[in-house]
Amino acid sequence: MDSRVQEAKGKFGKMMCSAAVLTTYKDLIGITEAEAMLKAAPMAGGRMETCGAILAAQEILKVKAPEKVDMLEELFEKKNGSTLCKELKGRTGGPLLRSCPGCVEDASQILEQLLG
Repeated sequence: MDSRVQEAKGKFGKMMCSAAVLTTYKDLIGITEAEAMLKAAPMAGGRMETCGAILAAQEILKVKAPEKVDMLEELFEKKNGSTLCKELKGRTGGPLLRSCPGCVEDASQILEQLLG
């Protein structure tokens, strides 16, 4: 698989973290750009507690490698110290652990690693 990490990272800012990941890898699960945007919307900005980039990458794994869904979260937490948006952003009184573009980059890298 050609790496799409930089593509996903480059989309952040034009769209939320979850959409940046899901639209980059949408073809792997057979959905359109519009479907990816709709599916990503509820995941963005920590609305579901867990980082939206992680949740979007897990959506790809649910179809392509369901047995690896939990591994993505484990690897992300090992690398960044948390999977929770508010902790990653330092909104709980702790330090900033990872920027949003960094979360998109890490979730994409781990996704590609797990997909082989």
